[in-house]
Amino acid sequence: MDPGLKGRKVAILATDGVEQVELEEPRRALDAAGAVTHLISPKQDSIQAMNHDERGARIPVDRLLGEVRSGDYDALLLPGGVANPDKLRTDEKAVQFVREFMVADKPVAAICHAPWMLVEAGAVAGRTLTSWPSLKTDIRNAGGEWVDEVVRVDDKLITSRKPEDLPKFCATIVKAFAQRLDDARVDSLSEQSFPASDPPPGPTAIGGEGAARG
Repeated sequence: MDPGLKGRKVAILATDGVEQVELEEPRRALDAAGAVTHLISPKQDSIQAMNHDERGARIPVDRLLGEVRSGDYDALLLPGGVANPDKLRTDEKAVQFVREFMVADKPVAAICHAPWMLVEAGAVAGRTLTSWPSLKTDIRNAGGEWVDEVVRVDDKLITSRKPEDLPKFCATIVKAFAQRLDDARVDSLSEQSFPASDPPPGPTAIGGEGAARG
């Protein structure tokens, strides 16, 4: 049986000004797939979400940014909203948190204005991604390729443009996170079984096709 994201921990990094639907809908999809999601913020207690230009709900913060480590999480979700990433990209701890996920090659999903955090973290060079159109020049100046697509998957980085893309974005991140994390688990088990100094055995040693051929 496919375990989906059962027991996997996903960090959601956001602060005041986050677009409410871009936080809540992906989180709901991840929770439904079995993930454990934590809203992480530099702010205590709660953050003010927005519905475009109108105030939305106050969303409780689960963990303070200064009290968590990226190593405690399997994947990262970056919701948008204009003010949210614009504030976070001036916070070195927030930028470093994002950078650590990218350096560790963990799954990361960002929507709308959230790729500003990837630009600030120096993590878009050589990558292809999408975003809200106003970020196009920033992404290109940072060495990335910008495309106008509903969802773009570049290895373990998943990006989308706007709230209207959420149905496909949510479905993609659940599937991609599960697949990438399962691949990472298999790779880890393989490395433990066959250290780098010992090449993996060939087909004859492990059975399967070619084992009986002389």
